[in-house]
This record gives sequence, C-alpha cells and structure tokens, in this order.
Amino acid sequence: MGKTMIAQNIAHQAVLKGSSVLFTSASQMLMDLASQDSSRALDRCLRHYTSRTGLLVIDEVGYLSYDSRNADLLFQVVSRRYEQRSLVLTSNLAFSDWPGIFPNGACATALIDRVIHHADILSIEGQSYRRRAAEESAAARKTKAKR
Repeated sequence: MGKTMIAQNIAHQAVLKGSSVLFTSASQMLMDLASQDSSRALDRCLRHYTSRTGLLVIDEVGYLSYDSRNADLLFQVVSRRYEQRSLVLTSNLAFSDWPGIFPNGACATALIDRVIHHADILSIEGQSYRRRAAEESAAARKTKAKR
C-alpha cells in the first residue's frame, strides 16, 4: 500500500531540509532497547531514539504483538518525543485495533493520545502493492505457459 515508501519520502525531504533523521522498524528499535543490560545503558539508548534526531520514523508498528516490556519501551519513546521532536509511525492497523496488540489497554490509549495530538494522519485503503504485483506476475506466467 506504500506506507513505508511514504515514510521514507518524508524522511528524505527532512534530510534535504537539514534535519537529522533516524529510520527504524518498531521491532528493531524495541529489540535494541530491550537488549540493554543496565538502566544507564537503557537511558543512553532511549536518548538515541528520543533526543538526538530531529525526525524519528518508526516503521511497522503493530505488525507484532507487544509484551508489557516492549509496550512500556515504545510508550517511553513516544512520550519523550511528544511535543519535543517529530515522529512518523507506520502501521497496518487502525488505532481502534491497537489495544489488541498491547497487553494493557490504558497504555495503548495513552500512546494513541500522544501520537494523534498535533498529528497529520494518512489513512490508506486498498490492496497491497506486493500482493497485486504477485498476482499480476502469476497471471503473466499462466498466460506464457498457455502459449
């Protein structure tokens, strides 16, 4: 559907305008944060995601379910950037579905509140680009095989 490509284009434009940008997947960021073995290391890693870049792009939020630790870490990143630094999130889920991927509905609600406040939200509906391309490729192979 193009969510990641749109996020990459926003990030590219930010770089062209002189902003620092960090583009990461939600799973990579959370794995990085969760792997920190001390509170000092975790704080340093959180600062990397929250205060060292003008724009943080977190791709694929909600593709995997979050345990309490990961939900807390994602909340900390969003909360620390809230009203301080720019944030782009991509997700294949509507906000109404987010409580299903977080172990605590209150955490999901608080996270959504911070994400949508001052936000421009793009909702994309339609068939997946990859699925459409795969179906077209399969149809072309069938046509070729019939000849």
